[in-house]
Amino acid sequence: VQLQASGGGLVQAGGSLTLSCVASGRVFEVNSMGWYRQAPGKQRELVATISSGGSTNYADSAKVRFTISRDNTKKTVYLQMNSLKPEDTAVYYCNADIDAGGLGSSLYWGQGTLVTVSS
Repeated sequence: VQLQASGGGLVQAGGSLTLSCVASGRVFEVNSMGWYRQAPGKQRELVATISSGGSTNYADSAKVRFTISRDNTKKTVYLQMNSLKPEDTAVYYCNADIDAGGLGSSLYWGQGTLVTVSS
């Protein structure tokens, strides 16, 4: 099982980016999916999560400006980020709770995609 994140880049403050993360390999069922971020010198922190049924949870810093969504047919989770601020600069990681085939589920992480917001 692999998670491949993409969509990061350099954007000016006030701009927008959409991150994507697709699960591949032996994926029987994808349960919850989420996005985390880690800024330089800081610990990794929650951005948003979404359940298989579409229930969402956001960090206070992501409420209003960010939207998490998923396409179950594509095994993909998205993070739409609007009104970006320099403090949103971080490496963004996706994760997913995945059943790889009848042996229970495990948490998998993507490789991270860098988002840089210039002032």
